[in-house]
Amino acid sequence: MNYEVVELTEKTVVGIHVRTRNSDENMPLIIGGLWQRFFADGIYQSILHKQNDCSIGLYSDYESDVDGLYDVTVCCEVSKFEGQPAEVEVKTILPGKYAKFVVRGHMQRAVGEFWTKLWSMDLDRRYSSDFEEYQSGGDADNCEIHVYIAIN
Repeated sequence: MNYEVVELTEKTVVGIHVRTRNSDENMPLIIGGLWQRFFADGIYQSILHKQNDCSIGLYSDYESDVDGLYDVTVCCEVSKFEGQPAEVEVKTILPGKYAKFVVRGHMQRAVGEFWTKLWSMDLDRRYSSDFEEYQSGGDADNCEIHVYIAIN
């Protein structure tokens, strides 16, 4: 898979999260349910001070590596936390070097296939904060997703 190395500044995001692991057979349902709740319960619409129209799937607070527990946060990047709804929490996407991948296709299938390929890549990962940034516009069948993987 092709990628470019980019340097990112710190980002503040707000959203809702769960803790899971890749070996949990319910992991796809857990993460899918989080996305469902984010949009169906109006959380996306209630977030103030959005930096853009993108939604983000953030993977952070890794216990260890691909096999350990981690947090999944469905969120938006914001310019400030003040005034946000009570049900959201703030997280930080750490600054640093990231491998940036551009994924196109069906929202769920394309991202699932991406992660399966990534896990078999020899990438010097930091396991700090990785995220999928869903670009605005398009539809679920033909979407563009920028995936950022923290690297050393």
